Parts: sequence; structure tokens; C-alpha cells
Amino acid sequence: MSKPSLVTKVLVVGGGVAGMAAAMRLREQDVAVDLIDIDPNWGVYGTGITLSVLTLRALCDLGLADEIMAKGNCYDSFVLCSQAGDVLAKMASPRLYAPHVPAEGGILRPVLHAIMKSRVLAAGAEVRAGLNMTELSQDGAGVDVLFSDGTRSRYDLVIGADGLFSKTRSMILPDAPLPRFTGQACWRALFDIPAGWDCGRMFLGDRVKLGFTLCSPDKMYLYLLEHVPNNPWREKAQLPGLLRQLMEGFGGEVARLRDTINEDTPILYRPLESVLLTDRWSVGRVVLIGDAVHATTPHLGAGAGAAIEDAIVLCDELASGQSVAQVLADFERRRIPRASLVVNNSLKIGELEMSAAPKQQQAALISASLVAIAEPYR
Repeated sequence: MSKPSLVTKVLVVGGGVAGMAAAMRLREQDVAVDLIDIDPNWGVYGTGITLSVLTLRALCDLGLADEIMAKGNCYDSFVLCSQAGDVLAKMASPRLYAPHVPAEGGILRPVLHAIMKSRVLAAGAEVRAGLNMTELSQDGAGVDVLFSDGTRSRYDLVIGADGLFSKTRSMILPDAPLPRFTGQACWRALFDIPAGWDCGRMFLGDRVKLGFTLCSPDKMYLYLLEHVPNNPWREKAQLPGLLRQLMEGFGGEVARLRDTINEDTPILYRPLESVLLTDRWSVGRVVLIGDAVHATTPHLGAGAGAAIEDAIVLCDELASGQSVAQVLADFERRRIPRASLVVNNSLKIGELEMSAAPKQQQAALISASLVAIAEPYR
């Protein structure tokens, strides 16, 4: 059992990784938790998620190491390949959590969601799906909330973990920066792992670079970043043909996989948007975490991990602070610089890609960023 928290009843808005991490940690401190999610099914959409050294460590800090290793795909290195498919280098990553836990890897998004969802429910959090927050008002002692079903409740703290288009953010910080389109879109597609592949791979092409993250014992997902300055709308029926075109010119296993893409291939296409708040993440007894305040691009595979770090650090502060005001001030002091590093470096890598900067310059920033995100966060 963790140390007792400064609060006894908390509302968590949003049932993604940030909200679930907060709920799990708060329940360890015996805090009563209501978690609401706007999705009536409390589900998740997507293919896989890259577990960078930062993200895997954060998930392990939540106590999920065994399930992640069993249901995901974890490894200690990363292979860099040419457009033709030749191996250029194999780079090792440090084991940050424990000697028996690999450094990085991947997991299917629905699988990770199911793991965390099960933990939240088992911990005793009250979950209400298909619900949002329509009004809030607060005084020095608590926050009164009106929900979309007409019910009301009062909380010691409200945690807004409701993502890129956070309604909580618009309620407490109406003048905060809004999400902006970055100029890139991310393609993802699911494939079987080829024989002999035991870790992630990235292929450096003339026009685009693409990579593969192993995310289950037998599946991997492709990620490909495209420069789309006009942010065009793409119909679902167009996706297989467009993805095959983007993969033209790659040889080896990538060429073989490209030829298997058809209308039945699970493909996701998403324009990349980002937001970063650098002044404050809280007002009174309402605090924002995760994508609500630092939605990043996937260049470092650190978005989900940084959100989980937020939840862990916030709950650490609640267990040691003397007042909610001081806790939230200390939380922001600890988290804003680290989240800013993740977002700004990820955006800069994307800018270098879009401007076709020398590969050595891109590699140098990626390497420096990976070293930085491996630093302790607690």
C-alpha cells in the first residue's frame, strides 16, 4: 500500500492511458475514484503502440511488467536499414526498469487498454462510460461537478485526462493554445512478423522513412510519416493504394509486405496534431495531464509514457504534499520541462524530415532525445 493521499475523493475525466494510470495509482492510496469516459463502450481505437524506453519503464512502474512482457513484444535493440533493405546498424537500448525486463518493444493498443481497464476495475474505481462533465465550480475546499446525465457530485480534486481536444482544458483555461496541425500524417498498418525479425526496424528511404514495431508475439505494425502540408481528406477506400505508392522504392521485406496490402489490410491514417501548455496545467483544484496539455507526435514513441509519468508523479506529490495548491505547483514544476522536451524534440524531428534535412542531422537529434527521455523522471 502506498502512502495516504492528501485527497480522499477524486474525479478522473478520461479513460485512456493517462486517466487509467491516475485511477490505478490513486486507488493504491485508498482514494475514492470516479472515472468517466465519453465513449459508451470505454474502448480504444488503433493498431499498436511503440514502447520506448520511457513508455515501457512507466508501464512497469505501474506494476504491469509481467503482463506487458507476456502479451506484448519486448526487446533490447533496434535495427536501422537502407531503402534496399540492407542492415546498416543494430543499436542497443538500456534496460531502465529491472535487469530481467527488456528495454523497449510494442503492444497492441486494445491489449494494453484491456490490461489497464482490468486493473482499474479490480482496484475498485467507479467507472461511468458514456458520460461527460458539463459544468464545474470550485471553492477552496472542493469542486462541484454536473454530469451530462444530470447527476452532481463533489470532489477534492478533478484530473482532466481527456486528451487532445480536452473539454476540461477549455473549461478551466479557455485561452490556452489549441491543437495545431504539424504538416505530417501518420500511416499505420498491421502485419505478421517476418521470420527472423526479433526487434523493431526502421528503413531510411529517399522520400519517406518507415518502420515496424513488434507488438505481440506474432504481429507488428508499420508506421510511416508523410508530409501533407495541405492536410487532404482521404477516403477509406483510397488508403491501400496510397500506402502502396508511399512504400514504392523500398526493397527486401518491405517490398514483399507492400505487395500484400489490399482492402482487407487494417490501415489507419491520421493527420498529426500537437498541443503544449508551458505556463500552467491547473486552476484551483482542477489539474490537466497527458495529451490535454502535451499531445506530441510519434517520433520518439513517448506520448503515452509521458502521460503515465504525469499520473505517477501527481500521485507521488499527493502522497507527500502539505496542501493541494503546493502539490499542483510542485507537479507542474517537475513535469512541464520534461513534457516540453518530449513535444518540442518530437516536433523538431518532424520538421527536419519535412525539410529533407541531412540524415546525420536527424539521427543526431533522435539520439540526443532518446538519451534525454531515458533520464529518471521521479
